[in-house]
Amino acid sequence: MILTPERHQLILQRLAKQGTVNIQDLVRLTKSSESTIRRDLSELESLDKLVRVHGGAATKQSISQELSFPEKTTKNHQEKLKIARYAAGFVNEEEYIYLDAGTTTFEMIPFLKEKGVTVVTNGLTHLDALSKYQIPTYLTGGYVKHKTKALIGHGAQSGLNKYRFDKCFLGVNGIDLAYGLTTPDPEEARIKQLSLRLSQECFVLADQSKFNQVSFSKIAELEDSQIITTEVDEHILSPYQNKTNIKVV
Repeated sequence: MILTPERHQLILQRLAKQGTVNIQDLVRLTKSSESTIRRDLSELESLDKLVRVHGGAATKQSISQELSFPEKTTKNHQEKLKIARYAAGFVNEEEYIYLDAGTTTFEMIPFLKEKGVTVVTNGLTHLDALSKYQIPTYLTGGYVKHKTKALIGHGAQSGLNKYRFDKCFLGVNGIDLAYGLTTPDPEEARIKQLSLRLSQECFVLADQSKFNQVSFSKIAELEDSQIITTEVDEHILSPYQNKTNIKVV
């Protein structure tokens, strides 16, 4: 039988490695009951060691942590490339689409070059690639957020409101059964929310690391979009399939 201090250490070690943990994984890891794990998580939260989320826990840093665009670009790059190629397959000839300022949406651009689409984006990093492939492009305007190279604020919202889209493609930082789709910055969340409302279809592009994660700002409910992802453990993926349409690359 594993004693409480040992269980706590195992939980925190797993959390440090993954950024998020779910209760069933911890039950298997510690060979303890679900009620014991729930009690452990509550105790660790009271000690300010973690944050309880639906079905498990997350590190405190993961709620507000935001990587820069270059840092995001190198993270899970092959998975993002697969998702981007697959996502581009949903774009039809001569459609009007929105690409938000994410690294996975950036990877879509080479796969759009023969489709005759028109793109609206708030991603400054997207411009060179869109220009390289001579894809007609409109910028939203707005305030430049230097860390993610995204255009945000009232100006971006005002510019975005001028358009309507066949499809939008969004990146997120967290996908959670209870909290839905989230991102660290409320300003970026508002832009994502608006683009979703202005689109006939919305696709969220997210590798498996985004599941069971929660960030500070709510974007939308799970059922408001379709999710394109790489292979995810079935016990993690299964509950989400009851709430939204998930396409696994």
